[in-house]
Amino acid sequence: MFPNAKGSELLAILATLDPASQAAGTATTGWISLAMHNGLLAVIQTGVLGTGATVDAKVQQALDAVGTGAKDIAGKAISQITKATGDNKQALINVKPEDLDTVAGFGFVRLAVTVGGAASLTAAQVLGVSPRMLPADPGNQAAVAQIV
Repeated sequence: MFPNAKGSELLAILATLDPASQAAGTATTGWISLAMHNGLLAVIQTGVLGTGATVDAKVQQALDAVGTGAKDIAGKAISQITKATGDNKQALINVKPEDLDTVAGFGFVRLAVTVGGAASLTAAQVLGVSPRMLPADPGNQAAVAQIV
């Protein structure tokens, strides 16, 4: 593809849910436009889950950057992660533009991570992959402090 390109030129960190002890409830990223990438990859990570805790994650779509008409994207949710086998695990959700209801004008996505039962260590990132124009790194969120 681009053998001389750096990894940081081929993907961008578009949004994150920074590592934290997430209380029971739902945390979401901001809304992300798909205009600059041919795909997204959501990476969900668990640390140690609380007693009886569960973790769910899904990608939602909207018409604009404020979430107008928000709805789930069919087939873009992980199987529930449970305390019994879910400490220190990762899950991935791939999203392509054709997964969205583009006929109705949907072009923005966000990641929602829901913890049930007990506070648990979680983190997540949404990566922009296969950029429409290289390099991809100008699309990084402001929190990206360094590229080496």
